[in-house]
Amino acid sequence: MKFTIVGKNIDVTPGLRAAVEEKIGKLEKYFTPDTNANVTLNVDKERHKIEVTIPVKGKIIRAEQVSNDMYVSIDLVEEVIERQLKKYKSKLVDKQQAEASNFKKEYIESEYVDDDEIRIERMKKFDPKPMYPEDACVQMELLGHNFFVFVNAETDQVSVVYKRKGNTYGIIEPEV
Repeated sequence: MKFTIVGKNIDVTPGLRAAVEEKIGKLEKYFTPDTNANVTLNVDKERHKIEVTIPVKGKIIRAEQVSNDMYVSIDLVEEVIERQLKKYKSKLVDKQQAEASNFKKEYIESEYVDDDEIRIERMKKFDPKPMYPEDACVQMELLGHNFFVFVNAETDQVSVVYKRKGNTYGIIEPEV
């Protein structure tokens, strides 16, 4: 695996780099050697956060963990990604494209139990009304939801506003 390690509000010391490469490197048993792992280390007061993003064949494997110690966060994030890989193997690996993927042959051929199959329980249809993102946030709050789909009156694109931690909001828009 190839690592890109970036620090925000923290210097990436040789010790931290070695810990990331050793712990996340355990995932090499699933990926080919040319797979990239993008790692961001971030410290904000007592919050030591690690974000790992691994782009593979049209999908993105991503996990983040926060603790009061960066080394603990590194340990936790590796476990989360490994659990994701085992749980969603059938969703991640398309048998027709397996030969050209970032996954190792052993991982593709191994059997993991997919005990939590994804099921869509409910479908809603609605007529989205053009509105500004701020109005969409108000509508989302009135409905008591944590996201809201709308047509952005500024761009005429379907967008999503969502509630973030700390009572802030985010918006997801398609790239044009």
